[in-house]
Amino acid sequence: MNLLYANDRAGEYPPSYYAASAPALPPFPALAGAHRADVCIVGAGYTGLSAALHLANRGYKVVVLEAHRVGFGASGRNGGQVGPGQRIEQDAIARRHGEGVARALWQIGLEARDLVRDLIGKHAIECGWNAGVLHAKWRARDLPHARAAAEKLARDYGYADLEVLDRVGVQEVVRSDAYQGGVLDHGAGHLHPLRYALGLARAAQAAGVQIHERTPVTRVSEGAPARIKTEAGHVLADHVILAANGYLGGLAPEVAARVMPINNFIIATEPLEPGRVLTRNLAVADSKFVINYFRLSEDGRLLFGGGESYGYRFPDIIATVRKPMLEVFPQLRDARIDHAWGGTLAITTTRLPCFLRVAPNVLSASGYSGHGVALACMAGRIMAEAVAGQSERFDVMAGLDLPRFPGGSALRSPILVLAMSWFALRDRLGL
Repeated sequence: MNLLYANDRAGEYPPSYYAASAPALPPFPALAGAHRADVCIVGAGYTGLSAALHLANRGYKVVVLEAHRVGFGASGRNGGQVGPGQRIEQDAIARRHGEGVARALWQIGLEARDLVRDLIGKHAIECGWNAGVLHAKWRARDLPHARAAAEKLARDYGYADLEVLDRVGVQEVVRSDAYQGGVLDHGAGHLHPLRYALGLARAAQAAGVQIHERTPVTRVSEGAPARIKTEAGHVLADHVILAANGYLGGLAPEVAARVMPINNFIIATEPLEPGRVLTRNLAVADSKFVINYFRLSEDGRLLFGGGESYGYRFPDIIATVRKPMLEVFPQLRDARIDHAWGGTLAITTTRLPCFLRVAPNVLSASGYSGHGVALACMAGRIMAEAVAGQSERFDVMAGLDLPRFPGGSALRSPILVLAMSWFALRDRLGL
């Protein structure tokens, strides 16, 4: 199944709260005929737009090809949370890859967070940045580990922005009895993801990047130069960057073997009276394996992501997400749901991103596993560095041990369904 069209209409943003509250960007023309570039980028989400902007600032001629619209995929539909570090804890990285790699990945993750804030400021992107992300814990027995992890980051990494909260402290912020405590990251933040993506597109265009929407890529032929074929033309480029994440499809089988597309869903309530669900303008992500994440919109709606669905077709999104929302906020039983949408992201077996050199002049980064707002932008910068001959950080990321999903393309999805179902059952049983 081609995920580019499985749940969405060609060339249209999904009817989300984000699309309804973002200023329209005039469409970019579809590519037609033959073109030449120093770098051709496939995908106009955070990764591709960041790479394009950084390459253009280095003087490269860059062409970006997007099957739908800029920010159409996960970049314009996600929970908007921006934090430092990687998707998994530093201890887990160190056990698998060693302390040196763990420190290198922490630094990359920290710079990723800073890069988002810097791009917002430098290009005057109006995307509602606010500081603060609370990691809320369902079980009291998780709190000692959370405290130890916060102390380790302060002691060993110099990161002192974490505040450990007990049950009362969390309840002062989140109007729910569901959580037993948590860790508030004052150095993290949240934003309007589609406005941020559109701001990156405007900045890239101003820097001279040639963007083409409604231009699905049908084939990437390796070589020097590489030929990137589309439905109505092609681009010859010295370098290619694959930045399509969960929508990459069959363009790079080596990447597809390590990166699994999955769907996630968000609903937006009607505007709520102040203090009904959150007393501060923070984003929240909880400790369930099938994670719940939520925050308030600028007009006071609860944007709540969660629920389970396996398979590439979207389910009844309101029913899927409303159930976990009411587990956290039973007081919203009568609240109207004004928006509901889904999107495709990508995960890896280790939850660390997948950086690959597909060919000597073809680079790929994807599989951010729900931590992509910051890491995707950083991946774009790192691949721009590699194109320019500074590949040290790309090589660190590409050197991570990232196993293929078992079973190949035929069995990886059923195996993932079994695994996700098991962990979801553990959530329900409180194990």
